[in-house]
Amino acid sequence: MIMTKKPNSFFNMQFITSSISTTLVLLLLGMVVFFVLSANNLSNYVRENIGFTVLVSDDMKEPEALKFQKALNEKAYVKESAYISKEQALKEQTEAMGTDPAEFLGYNPFTASIEIKLNAEYANSDSIVWIEKEILANKKVMEVNYPQDLLDSVNQNLQKVSLFLLGLAGLLTLISFALINNTIRLAIYSKRFLIHTMKLVGASWGFIRRPFLLRNMWIGILAGLLADAILMAMASMLVKYEPELIEIVTPQTMLIVMTSVFVFGLAITSFCAYISINKYLRMKASALYYI
Repeated sequence: MIMTKKPNSFFNMQFITSSISTTLVLLLLGMVVFFVLSANNLSNYVRENIGFTVLVSDDMKEPEALKFQKALNEKAYVKESAYISKEQALKEQTEAMGTDPAEFLGYNPFTASIEIKLNAEYANSDSIVWIEKEILANKKVMEVNYPQDLLDSVNQNLQKVSLFLLGLAGLLTLISFALINNTIRLAIYSKRFLIHTMKLVGASWGFIRRPFLLRNMWIGILAGLLADAILMAMASMLVKYEPELIEIVTPQTMLIVMTSVFVFGLAITSFCAYISINKYLRMKASALYYI
């Protein structure tokens, strides 16, 4: 009876362990990309919620004020605005103070105003200087109030956080590359004599590379999908726990994160496999025993 050796399964234990280790590295990288993008969304969210107030004189009647508001809404720097009449301002302050100032003053001391929130790219000191000048060009605008100190502090802190996260992302990208490269090199190292044997029987380099590249591409695909699934589950849990985070953890953010992880996983496993295989293809038989 002739005994035949059972061929190694494509999805053997080595494939599974390589996929798991690659998944963990991609998960780490995906979390860093997620935090970088979320920090940018948070930066925009904070900036766009720091509004300023345009106080208009009593000479500007409500129809004219609403027309002026409409003109402001058409400006590129305005995200949204709200007109607050003298009566509405009095009502709000009465509720806040618990007493009506008009009762002992004999008149309504408040003026009508337009509350403006800027688009994130204009929420900085340089932009607000010329925005203020443009608004004050209307002679019926009394004053433009905005929290200068708060705005400067927010921009400085957000800039520091963004630089830190970008630096961390770059560092972890290099670490991820090194870890995945080592995982693949070890897997191909165990097959170095098989590669040499295939060379001896006349197999071309392309023919030898093909199964190794295909195998590692599948590792990258599987690891990328697993990492994406975990990241999506974590993001869903965050939004479910705190629904307001949907402003930060947006679908667009998750799409970019998941695409980046998948593409990086596929590209890095294929690239590292190609480099490692070529290394052993170039080696002479005697050198294989000393590595």
